[in-house]
Amino acid sequence: MLLVVGLPAVLLAAWWVLTASSTSYFNPPLRTIVGTFGETWFEGSAGQGFAGSRLVTDVVPSLLRLLAGYAVALVVGVVLGVAIGSSRALRAFAEPVLEFFRAIPPPVLVPILMLFLGIGTSMKIVVIATGCLWPILLNTVEGVRGLDPVLRDTARAYRLGRVATVRHLVLRGASPQIVTGARQALSIGIILMVISEMFAAKDGLGFSIVQFQRSFAIPEMWSGVILLGVVGVLLSLVFRAVTGAVLRWYLGYRQSQHGGA
Repeated sequence: MLLVVGLPAVLLAAWWVLTASSTSYFNPPLRTIVGTFGETWFEGSAGQGFAGSRLVTDVVPSLLRLLAGYAVALVVGVVLGVAIGSSRALRAFAEPVLEFFRAIPPPVLVPILMLFLGIGTSMKIVVIATGCLWPILLNTVEGVRGLDPVLRDTARAYRLGRVATVRHLVLRGASPQIVTGARQALSIGIILMVISEMFAAKDGLGFSIVQFQRSFAIPEMWSGVILLGVVGVLLSLVFRAVTGAVLRWYLGYRQSQHGGA
């Protein structure tokens, strides 16, 4: 536990000390930023209380859009990845197209998607899903391609059906690679969540940070950046817990291999 919190604690302490006597308008002391944190994100307007706070009106919608786009990318990426990875002909046909779209930075698509989808929630979800799709898809393809041919022959020898083969052999065998792609996609999704909210939005964490910057509310802007980092850490911890349960068999196998060695 000390190893987990040690470096963040040291960095925060250094930030606190180095900015303690700062008089810069754009680099206020950390104590000033911390002092505005609660009022900025947890307190609503008069009479609204917590329900009207920015945590509810901005952060929650951002997280819901992130989860929706991430879920779409996860389902589409795994399904297409299994199909492409299982078929040599389909892989040869789709690979040039995949490489083309993978080379396009997802933020570049934001203005284009705005033309077709407007500036609402749909556009933001599509932006997040588009960016998260490629690492999941490509890692799934590689995971399926890397399956041991002996296992495939064994599945055919036992006359496993297509659904059973995909469920028990393909998905389970490729799950370490799928999880790797999903971890990369989560980081990309957080970035795209913020970027999509900086373009003609009316709510969201990215929208709030930009509004604070434009109104020269610098301590509040920094508090939004810190909150974004905290959200990223919490999502990473949740992801680690989920993948630890999904890959329990794989982690146990790795430990047994190292133990046997």
